[in-house]
Amino acid sequence: MMAYQLGTKYWHDLGDGRIQCDLCPRFCKLHAEQRGLCFVRQNLQQQLVLTSYGRSSGFAIDPIEKKPLHHFYPGSTVFSFGTAGCNLACQFCQNWDMNKSREMDTLMHLATPEAIAAKAKQLQCLSVAYTYNDPVIFHEYAIDTASACRELGIRSVAVSAGYVCPDPRAEFYHYMDAANIDLKAFSERFYHKITGGHLAVVLDTLQYIYHDTSVWLELTTLIIPNENDSTAELEQLTQWVVTHLDPEVPIHFSAFHPDWKMLNKPCTPLASLVNARDIALKNGIQYAYVGNVLHKAADSTFCHACGQLLIGRDWYQLLEWNLDAQGACTACGTQCAGHFIRTLASPA
Repeated sequence: MMAYQLGTKYWHDLGDGRIQCDLCPRFCKLHAEQRGLCFVRQNLQQQLVLTSYGRSSGFAIDPIEKKPLHHFYPGSTVFSFGTAGCNLACQFCQNWDMNKSREMDTLMHLATPEAIAAKAKQLQCLSVAYTYNDPVIFHEYAIDTASACRELGIRSVAVSAGYVCPDPRAEFYHYMDAANIDLKAFSERFYHKITGGHLAVVLDTLQYIYHDTSVWLELTTLIIPNENDSTAELEQLTQWVVTHLDPEVPIHFSAFHPDWKMLNKPCTPLASLVNARDIALKNGIQYAYVGNVLHKAADSTFCHACGQLLIGRDWYQLLEWNLDAQGACTACGTQCAGHFIRTLASPA
């Protein structure tokens, strides 16, 4: 099996011995044999190739809530996989051993798109998640896998930071059914200093996904003490979601744990997560959650109209289910935004 795929199309020749990758806004300019910052896209013989095609850093069967997606077939299982590499440089990366290690280039499992789809079907997973690292950098591999999954009736979920150019973005999300986008903060200072990216690109991706595709969208913000947890920033972030996306877009506020180059930061206090959730609800967001901590109420889904508990959660276990067959509240009939079916994991 080939270790890479020739003929990726988002690049052009600069005419000076280099080629430029046009997949993400980094626009890496590559000499012969050179790899981009993502590490998996390389100039070989004046063509841009994907060195991680057909090679995964590992597989897992997860509850869909772990992605996190709380409104995309809750209680179902998802077949998760990723590759090496990433096109951001987050100082707090919790998958840095996979994303940054050059050893991953020789330690990956071989898996064709068809094999992944077949295994997901065999394991009765409702969907496949492109996760662990950002799937936009293994664009061709993800699309081929999503296409193979679609033929078997399996949905595709992108877990991404949304740092991608418009043309490849449009092609990529044509094959996706749901996405959780990591909105890392709501300041350019944070994005430039801590991730090596730019906020405007991500905001544009969010608006594209919500307004121009049928992809189900949820957001995640990792709350880092003294970096992106101020009341003012959370006010701006949640107001932007309501104004530029929709109050029905769920948002997850997750707890930070020291990792990679941010070992000097404390863990996120539960009170900070609850405060972020309270601000979101106050500003009109209908579904706001906390993550990476145990808080049953703040991780459960409530009807935004009457307040009834719709889906009770304890970590990734569903405890209560008060939606009818159409996904509406059984108390008042208000529709809950999302995609819902009775699954084996849903409470009776």
